[in-house]
Amino acid sequence: MRYIHQLNNWPKFIWDDQQIMPLLGRVRNTQGRLIGRMESLGFSLRSEAILQTLTLDVLKSSEIEGEILNPAQVRSSIARRLGMDIAGLISSDRHVDGVVEMMLDATQQFKKALTKDRLFGWHASLFPTGRSGMQKIVVGSWRDDKLGPMQVVSGPIGRQKVHFEAPQAARLNTEMKNFMAWFNQEAGIDPVLKAAIAHLWFVTIHPFDDGNGRIARAITDMQLARADGSSQRFYSMSVQIRQERNAYYTVLEQTQKSTDMDITVWIEWFLSCLDRALDTTEKTLSCVFKKARFWETHPEGSLNKRQIMMINKLFDGFEGKLTSSKWAKMTKCSQDTALRDILELIEKKILSKDDAGGRSTSYLLRV
Repeated sequence: MRYIHQLNNWPKFIWDDQQIMPLLGRVRNTQGRLIGRMESLGFSLRSEAILQTLTLDVLKSSEIEGEILNPAQVRSSIARRLGMDIAGLISSDRHVDGVVEMMLDATQQFKKALTKDRLFGWHASLFPTGRSGMQKIVVGSWRDDKLGPMQVVSGPIGRQKVHFEAPQAARLNTEMKNFMAWFNQEAGIDPVLKAAIAHLWFVTIHPFDDGNGRIARAITDMQLARADGSSQRFYSMSVQIRQERNAYYTVLEQTQKSTDMDITVWIEWFLSCLDRALDTTEKTLSCVFKKARFWETHPEGSLNKRQIMMINKLFDGFEGKLTSSKWAKMTKCSQDTALRDILELIEKKILSKDDAGGRSTSYLLRV
């Protein structure tokens, strides 16, 4: 089996512009509209959207590799590093912090050059113990292939299927030097198209013992931040790739086994996936958009501070049922004041009584 990196003209990729450009144009248009919409939000809502997007990005990029992280730890780690004043932060372990640090360095410092030391730092942050599971790996350095060629395999031991074999370790210094030089230069190519090529190119070189997929997606996020001209992330490619994981691996394997340098099929899939990721933003940030629409039609001056606080808590996912006693405790007011606050909101059609009933009356947000 020959792979694309073994072809004589590697890595001189080619693609069909006529097939690519309409899809690229649609993606760029959607990007622009989304960024414009998000910038129209107030600072606090925009920060909330960024935190939610980055949290999902870290969680789903790890899930693609079969690793499940604690969502609350990820959210807390990101909030602390971005200096966000968020209630309910918890401590996070060093592995979660390492994954978060890599992602934030890629997206918040997107203008900085991609260097060998930077990539080694990302890799070391992914594997703070020097192990991948029970296996000791080379950390913060290119792989050495001492245990044999780097292969992507599936299936039980003894009946494994080889999906891909990466370039030999002896080629890595040259391969990565060429990749980083291309990535860092101001090339005459659309930056979103460059993100698609960078993802394929890096994951085909597969320069590390482990973590190549997550680092490839961090590089993709870095290049998409360059395309947006902003460190503020409002959509996640990793969330969509997680949903389309099987298709992702299929098209990747198909391209890596290509008999020529035409990567049109890969670019088409990447752009289509990105287009769907942009569309999915409406769903993943629905709570943020609902809150934005609510405060547009209900100016904060029309409500008191206690009502504003509790409405925001209801939008953010209130645990359990809202009762007048919980309202009084959380806002530090009397039971009578709490009930008066609630009845005003019912009259304004913001809250309603929960028909489920129970030992005490509870209330729901109507929007």
